[in-house]
Amino acid sequence: MTSKLDRLRDMTVVVADTGDMEAIRVFRPTDCTTNPTLILKAAQMPAYEAIVAEAVQWGRAQAGSRDAVVAAVCDRLAVSFGAELTKIVPGRVSTEVDADLSFDTQASLAKARAIVADYESRGVGRERILIKLASTWEGIRAAEILQREGIDCNLTLLFSLVQAAAAAEAGAFLISPFVGRILDWHVKAGGGPYEAETDPGVLSVRRIYAYYKRHGYGTVVMGASFRNTGEIEALAGCDRLTIAPALLEALSKDEGELPRKLDAAAAAKDGAEKLAVDEASFRFAFNEDAMATEKLAEGIRLFAKDLRALRDMVAQRMS
Repeated sequence: MTSKLDRLRDMTVVVADTGDMEAIRVFRPTDCTTNPTLILKAAQMPAYEAIVAEAVQWGRAQAGSRDAVVAAVCDRLAVSFGAELTKIVPGRVSTEVDADLSFDTQASLAKARAIVADYESRGVGRERILIKLASTWEGIRAAEILQREGIDCNLTLLFSLVQAAAAAEAGAFLISPFVGRILDWHVKAGGGPYEAETDPGVLSVRRIYAYYKRHGYGTVVMGASFRNTGEIEALAGCDRLTIAPALLEALSKDEGELPRKLDAAAAAKDGAEKLAVDEASFRFAFNEDAMATEKLAEGIRLFAKDLRALRDMVAQRMS
């Protein structure tokens, strides 16, 4: 019998949302995404002690302030994990720019270029990498510049159509709309109960997908942050879906039918009119969306918190 995971692969590019290499070997995704939370988790696993030890040893030989060296070691760790992941997946690995740079275009550009340079020094070409940036106005502007330089970007922490519209106009290679976190907000606000077809996160991705297909954008839509397999199944046919190992496993054990839910030609008929995405229009439309505003801010805080925890761990190891 064919599993739902295999059926999904027939219509959607499956991406692993993890830094755990063993899980990636098991589920054989095309691409892999990482973030500060996943790197922190992987760095604490005994299986990857050698990667952490190498980065710490490298850091001890670097000059500069303690904080600067610790930050550089964390960058090295992210690229070290990413470089290993490129040996496992045939496609791309997403590596995230520091969350505390989410409102600084120039600093984000410098960090992204440094990440790409480190990959290239290890023989990993930029065609294997996606630079992840938060979908702030500043992050989207950084992506626009990086794309012109031949550095493909993944705009993450995306919760609204106006963010998606601005990302597409900027020429971003890929966006990661967060399904589960949208659901979380609506449940906390007293909504529901929700089924897959009424899940507000699912509906948000479907709106973005339709908008892109109607207006002919080439930016890839990759649903992310899933809470259950029902959300994934409701987006079967989306360009890409990035899925955590536990949900990949659940899909691999389920041999039921999996109908296509998203089709480019059909979706194009339902897409919204083009949105204005100049800075003033973007900021006002985004501000009007309480869910998107709150979840973006929360997401940046959480990633920044885990980045600080990773830096603390590195600092302790170095001392």
